[in-house]
Amino acid sequence: MITSVLRGRLWVPVGVLTSLAYLVHQRRVALAEQRGPHGQHPVDRSLLELKMVQVVFRHGARSPLKPLPQEEQQVEWNPRLLEVPPQTRLEYTVTDLTGGPKPHSPFDSQYRKTVLKGGMFAGQLTNVGMWQMFALGERLRKSYVEDVPFLSPTFNPQEVFVRSTNIYRNLESTRCLLAGLFPHPKEGPITIHTDDASSEVLYPNFQNCCSLRERTRGRRQAASLQPGISEDLKKVKEGMGIASSDEVDFVLLFDNMAAEQAHGLLSCPTLKRFTQMIEQRAVDTVLYMQSEDRECLQMVVGPFLHILESNLLRAVDPASPTGKTRKLYLYSAHDVTVMPLLMALGIFDHKWPPFAVDVTLELYQHQQSKEWFVQLYYHGKGDSQLWPRDKAALGIWWQAGTRTLSQACSRLLVGTGPPSSSPEHLPGCDI
Repeated sequence: MITSVLRGRLWVPVGVLTSLAYLVHQRRVALAEQRGPHGQHPVDRSLLELKMVQVVFRHGARSPLKPLPQEEQQVEWNPRLLEVPPQTRLEYTVTDLTGGPKPHSPFDSQYRKTVLKGGMFAGQLTNVGMWQMFALGERLRKSYVEDVPFLSPTFNPQEVFVRSTNIYRNLESTRCLLAGLFPHPKEGPITIHTDDASSEVLYPNFQNCCSLRERTRGRRQAASLQPGISEDLKKVKEGMGIASSDEVDFVLLFDNMAAEQAHGLLSCPTLKRFTQMIEQRAVDTVLYMQSEDRECLQMVVGPFLHILESNLLRAVDPASPTGKTRKLYLYSAHDVTVMPLLMALGIFDHKWPPFAVDVTLELYQHQQSKEWFVQLYYHGKGDSQLWPRDKAALGIWWQAGTRTLSQACSRLLVGTGPPSSSPEHLPGCDI
């Protein structure tokens, strides 16, 4: 179960990103108080009006980013998996955040250098992933068009803002989601906004944030040497016939295993036998890399949290100009985005975020008291309890978060060269 709210005193730690332990403690406090905030009676939902929705989602199922070293352990990635289902087709165009030309993406050209057994490239969205994203779009349509007439039945750029990382599988995942959400598209292409790799915040920007790069340097390799992790890794590698000298860790193992499972291709008996352990150790590896360091977590996901919070602030501010806020914000991201986001919100379940998973924030206003309420969903599931969100509490979070973020990653560099598609810190993850 996740806490369904982002209460004021829970959001302050999100802004300053205190320790994970403190966030978990606050979550338990919030859960214990669900009888009603400050002894108040439960909110009458019939008096709540939905004002804004923000959806952060991971792309759909894809091929692995890097193959396992033993060819006999590799499965066939047939290009037929790339056939586009007709229902998911939708015309779109990509611009930068200001509406200018699409930025160059250094990632996809790097992926094409890795040809998998069977002929597909690394990191390609498959038709399995396309259907996953289409289904997510259909769920959003049911929630915000059919069950509640919040959005127009056809895409309206005045209502919906769409942003994606500039990676093809994410752009295509967004297309499929939009096809499910708006099966009767408007005339002309839908615009998907993206940013240059040098300033992207929808994934941890290791290449251009020196502070983050220094904090995590070498920790991935060190994680595999930690007690418990090292013994389990040795057991799995021996079972698969992988030499101890091969640079294979649990993140790489899990990436291949998850991709194969999603497509019904898992064939290695050792991967089948140790499925749960491989996932847990992959999560442990990422947690060790970030060392449960609040400043590291802050640099990983803080800039994106600031965007989400700024959207909320504009929505609750009566002085916001008409047209400056949208009803729906869609963000196409990665596992390395969703995982730290869950950590920062204090709802991480120590499971790797699956393909096509979503984190959804709903903002409501009480029609009589004019109070603001927030509800949080993960993977379509959330508690029924709503919590009040006053503007002052939002402002405290925003101010604290802004100050700390500017101090923690003040050495954000632009134009230092194109980021590697497989940074040394997180190869085998989504970027």
